[in-house]
Amino acid sequence: MTKRLILTRHAKSSWDDPLMTDHDRPLNERGRAAAADLGRWLASRGYVPGQVLCSDAVRTRETWDGIAPALVFDGAVDLKPALYHAGADVMLAVLRHAKADVVLMLGHNPGISEFAHRLVARAPLNPEFQKYPTGATLVVDFAVDSWEEVDWGLGSVDDFIVPRELVF
Repeated sequence: MTKRLILTRHAKSSWDDPLMTDHDRPLNERGRAAAADLGRWLASRGYVPGQVLCSDAVRTRETWDGIAPALVFDGAVDLKPALYHAGADVMLAVLRHAKADVVLMLGHNPGISEFAHRLVARAPLNPEFQKYPTGATLVVDFAVDSWEEVDWGLGSVDDFIVPRELVF
């Protein structure tokens, strides 16, 4: 059996309102466009999750809202407050409770970058992987029967992209 994780950092967010809390920051125009592009890219490759594990921050929810229209998705979207600025260990703990065979997780840096690096046996050659910029998306497979078995270094990279590399 194989489990697949689609690990996406939220798209570019707005800093227009200096009084807004970090948790409430929305996507900016570039971020909304990038989220839609990511959705089209995922669909074009057949990367469709059965479950979404999403930080409850506005920018991660809006990233999913931008991705979703391109996908034929009928799974659960689970908003997880624990994923808001979570470290790698917390992200792994949340993932270990996933239910679907293909899971899309939406989170934040710096935790999501560390999480991605620790999950994979071999990092993709793309230099953007080191920075894990906004919208960065890793598709990683695990040769396990259960998400509970996922651990550091067990992931095999299937794909990696950042929005600025997409052309539609």
